[in-house]
Amino acid sequence: MLSLSRGLPGFPHALLKPSRGVRLLSTSPFKVLFFGRDEFSCVVLDHLYSAREIWSSIDVVTTPDIRIGRRGSKLAVSPLKSLGDNLRLPIHTIPAEKAAFRHWPLPHPFAPSDAPPNDHLLLTASFGRILSNAHLSAFGVGRKLNVHPSLLPAYRGAAPIQHALIDGRKETGVSVIEMTERKKGLDAGHIWGMTRSSIPQGADFVSLREQLAIDGGRLLVDVLKKMLAGTAVPKPQLEDPNAPRAPLLTPQDSLIDFSTMSAETIVRRHRGISHQRPLFTHLKSGKTLQLFDLSVCTPESGAEELTSPGMAKYHHRLKGLIVRCMDDSFLLVSQVKPQDRVLVKAKEWWNGVRPADRALTDALDGPILLTREFSALRP
Repeated sequence: MLSLSRGLPGFPHALLKPSRGVRLLSTSPFKVLFFGRDEFSCVVLDHLYSAREIWSSIDVVTTPDIRIGRRGSKLAVSPLKSLGDNLRLPIHTIPAEKAAFRHWPLPHPFAPSDAPPNDHLLLTASFGRILSNAHLSAFGVGRKLNVHPSLLPAYRGAAPIQHALIDGRKETGVSVIEMTERKKGLDAGHIWGMTRSSIPQGADFVSLREQLAIDGGRLLVDVLKKMLAGTAVPKPQLEDPNAPRAPLLTPQDSLIDFSTMSAETIVRRHRGISHQRPLFTHLKSGKTLQLFDLSVCTPESGAEELTSPGMAKYHHRLKGLIVRCMDDSFLLVSQVKPQDRVLVKAKEWWNGVRPADRALTDALDGPILLTREFSALRP
């Protein structure tokens, strides 16, 4: 586990000093109210559930089932709900509307009180919603914890794993922090524990999430055991203006600009967010083209026609679409999904490219031009 008495490498201003607060001791195992929804939450909950000595009860709170697909033909169930059912834990679902959730009453026995019981514990892990002050005030100091997958204060926000991959970080980690009111800052509470983790070469969101979830589950159990023993001491975060942030991803994050992004930058972005939002670009016709199975390549020949960023052609030896990017780098795209069509191999799509999408107007052969915006192709 990381010693928090020293700064975070790469963020020299992020110095952490020991808190002068009193160690918190619980005389009995915790009654846990656990908020989460996805696979990260599931791994953390599974570690907590296995540590039977630190809890007396666990209630699970998660998002409601939703209808997805064409005409709502499929029912999407929170992975955490499925796990909770398998573990035979009480399950509570929140309202779908964010405004309604702010006033959602906590289940028994966690109703607000003037003196919250010391064994009542609020835990969140990748929940995706911000708890109201009323929810937080129902729990005492040191009894409202969040498992956050970054080395705080780096990557505060909703998408820390994605942004660490996009930025090409070599190291990340998990922090267990005290939740605070929103006005005090997002993910800005005292740190109860932190652990480091190297990011493997070629890691993507799914593999890194699994790795950090395991680390987070182990760290949480360790922190709670120390709380029960009275040896856990929180340490405050100090503000670091140079620490990177992790805001919620938007559709614009998936839009590729070959004139400002190198092939390596695009591949990192692909590993970080394509599970959620496939990367895409535009053809001359204005239609979108989603890009899949990406890698950096160095074509020894066959790229002479690609004279500017965004120009692309099929490369028979590499068996994919090669695209010139910023800094004279090249991206290899093995699969694509044209607008309103299914995912296909790059060769299959290339064989059907229309002359209107060629770089040279009405050319029957030759490279195509991929661009960030359709408007950029207009006179």
